[in-house]
Formats: sequence, structure tokens, C-alpha cells
Amino acid sequence: MERLPPLNAIKAFEVAARAGSFTLAATELGVSSAAVSQQIRNLESWFGKQLFVRSGNRIALTDAGHAIYPQTAKALGDIAAIGRRMLEGGVRTRLVVSVPFSLAELWLAPKLAVLLDAFPQMAIDVRVEDDPVDLMRQNIDLRISYGDYHYPGLKLVRLVHDDVLPVCAPEFWHRHGDGDPSLADLHESQFIHTNWGPNYASHPTWADWFAASGGSRSPDPSHGRRVGLSSLAIASARLGLGIALGQRVMARADLETGRLIALSSVSVRLGHRYCAFMPPAKADRADVAGLVELLTKMAPAAYHKEARFDRFQVTP
Repeated sequence: MERLPPLNAIKAFEVAARAGSFTLAATELGVSSAAVSQQIRNLESWFGKQLFVRSGNRIALTDAGHAIYPQTAKALGDIAAIGRRMLEGGVRTRLVVSVPFSLAELWLAPKLAVLLDAFPQMAIDVRVEDDPVDLMRQNIDLRISYGDYHYPGLKLVRLVHDDVLPVCAPEFWHRHGDGDPSLADLHESQFIHTNWGPNYASHPTWADWFAASGGSRSPDPSHGRRVGLSSLAIASARLGLGIALGQRVMARADLETGRLIALSSVSVRLGHRYCAFMPPAKADRADVAGLVELLTKMAPAAYHKEARFDRFQVTP
């Protein structure tokens, strides 16, 4: 038998490369960061190559690391597949999709409904979770993620590059906006702010929207309504709790039915696209390919309040 590299070290390398952090890799593997670092040093010694560039607590793959990562990820995935097949007694046909919390209900669910029209007998498992996830170990067929940087070595398909625009319930605007149709003059308590959490800094804010519309106002989140999910911002606006910077793909159905109105044609793009990641061996499966095709379809034409609600003449 050919000489094999240390498998525990290979696993530590794969997780660290995917997570981009020895600390995150240690959490996933249930060991200490020092143990992960030692396994990586053992593997670098075995190959005679440096696999990571270390800068404080940050790591990045070297050219040698990039060269071996795809094969190590695939090999570990193949080993995991053998284990599943032996334990389950056959090949699993369920479609497993992993998605961030905000996208699950308002964006992914309608797409899955269309997919099930074409595959009515399909079994689907939707897992709602934050990045990073282990597609190989958790047997995930497709992961939807914000940005294209989370999963090197997997097949990447760039999906929609969403934008945000001010939306609210028609009844809310009747109560608060008809007498003074200017967003710049609304009380700060009427604005809904989305808090994306400490890991994100590229999401547009109300200050960004006012700047894009030619204004200088910067509503204070501490004086308004704050929510922790983009989908919850849409739901809050639908319930009449204020005006949200709603993501267009999530607000689509509500805008079409009139449950929400768009108060301006001015919008601001998100910092990154939503992307789909797949193990290369699964990308050509009919169910996976069919879902990816649905997800790549852009939202229809912009929903401007001028086109649908002529009585609302709102200015920034």
C-alpha cells in the first residue's frame, strides 16, 4: 500500500481551510486550537510544504494549500459517503439544502414549491443555519450563502445580487405619511433597522439609502425599531410597525399583492451576491441542478410605488 498522509491531520487541514480559522476548526472538531495547529504542522512536515500563511489569529492558504484542498475535501467526502451507504443500506435520494435564516421562508420556500411541481415525489430536507457549515460531513447537497468566500474547493454558482428599498404597509403610510410625504422628515421611531450581526459590515443602512437618494439624514437605530433578520424586517413592515429597507427578493410577493408598497425607486445593492455551493460530484444531479436553475432566475422588474400606487408621491 502506498504511504498515506496522517488522516487526522488531513481532516484538520480541510476544516481549517474551509472555516478560515484554527479556532473555528477547533470548535467543529471538538479539540483545542493548539491541537489543530499541531496537526497542521505535522501535515506540513509530512508534505515538506507550508500550507497556511499565519498572521496573528488569521490564516490564509498558500499556493500549496490551494493545490491540495480540493482533493482532500473530495476524498473526505467520499469516505463519508461510504460510511453513510453502509449505515443506511443504500443511496440516499433526499435533497438536503442549507440556507441562512433570512432566506428560508421568503425566498427559498417559494422556489422549492416550484421545484416540487417538477419533482412531486422528491424528499427535501431544509436546514436553516449560519456559516460555516460542513457540507461533506453533514451530507448537504447545496448551501446558499451570502458572499462567495466561505467554501473554497466547492462548486460555486453566483445567484442574485439583491438590493434594498424602503417599503411599508399601505395602511402605515396612510397614518403617518400622507400629510407629509417626505422620508427625510419622518420621526426616527418610524424606521425599521436590520442588524446583521457582528460578522457582517457590507449591508446597506438607512444612512446609505439617504446618501444614494441625495440626502444626508442618518436615522439613529437606537430611536427606531431594530430586528435581527432581513425577513423579520419585511414581516414587521407588513404588520405596520414602520418603514423597512426591504430586500427586493424577499419583498417580492408582498409588493405584488399590495401588502407592501415601495416608497421610492431609489435602491442600494447589498455588498455581496448570494451564492450556491455544491460538492462537485453532486452538482449535475437533476434535483440539485433544477434548484440552482430556479435560484439563478432574477426577481422581475423593479416594484416602484409610482407604477402601482400613484397616490403615494414620496420623496427622500
